[in-house]
Amino acid sequence: MTVDDELERLEIELLLEAIFRRFGFDFRDYAYTSLRRRILHVMRKEGLDSVSSLQDKVLHQQGTLERLLNGLTISVTSMFRDPDFYAAIREKVLPILRTYPNINIWHAGCASGEEVYSMAILMQEEGLYDKCRLYATDMNEGAIKAAKTGILPLTVMKEYTNNYLRSGGKSAFSDYYTAKHGNAIFDQTLRKNVVFAHHNLVTDSSFHEFHFILCRNVMIYFNKALQSRVFQLFNQSLSPFGVLALGIRESLLLNPEKETYEEIDALQRLYRRIS
Repeated sequence: MTVDDELERLEIELLLEAIFRRFGFDFRDYAYTSLRRRILHVMRKEGLDSVSSLQDKVLHQQGTLERLLNGLTISVTSMFRDPDFYAAIREKVLPILRTYPNINIWHAGCASGEEVYSMAILMQEEGLYDKCRLYATDMNEGAIKAAKTGILPLTVMKEYTNNYLRSGGKSAFSDYYTAKHGNAIFDQTLRKNVVFAHHNLVTDSSFHEFHFILCRNVMIYFNKALQSRVFQLFNQSLSPFGVLALGIRESLLLNPEKETYEEIDALQRLYRRIS
């Protein structure tokens, strides 16, 4: 590591410490390489030539923090993303959920809500939506605000329709939204049982008991210590015999209670808590 690299890393560590101490957002245990790339991208967009300059602007100029948070919490998401995952839910998870009189589902790190609306559609088609409560949380306030609208660009509907059909969809995907002014506005019935809320996986605690927790492609940005801490949060929040879903690049191996889970579908990263 060169002297310049060491200085840059020090600047990034000081920026993250300042954000945590001043605003309470804790990125200190995020994976460094990915975090660095996003910080430098935001720095360039702000027209700055150093991370220290970005820190000064975050601390003293209103609006900079929000732009930085948006840059640090970018999520790649889509409706019925990875169709085989949703097909596995229909086949292997729903028989478990059907046994409960009421079903609590947590989308942790819901981003702009595409996967939450996908789950709402799936549960509606399977006759389970009326006894469901879906909790959709994210640390990014802007993402939560966007998710609440249920509005997406029409340009992505062809892709989402293909995903839906490949996942085992039972209707016409267009039945779930109205096209207007270049947007797809999803039916309000899909939101009636959804609770959107701000929640930070890094700093906030468990807030409910859930039968199904989905946290896909979020922990890939965390280091091992932080992943272990988030798993502890999920362990506290998941009911006995509840189901945990992870992203394809994530592993249960860092869960301190991994022996209390069994695989439902190893390929789709679906696990059931057995004790």
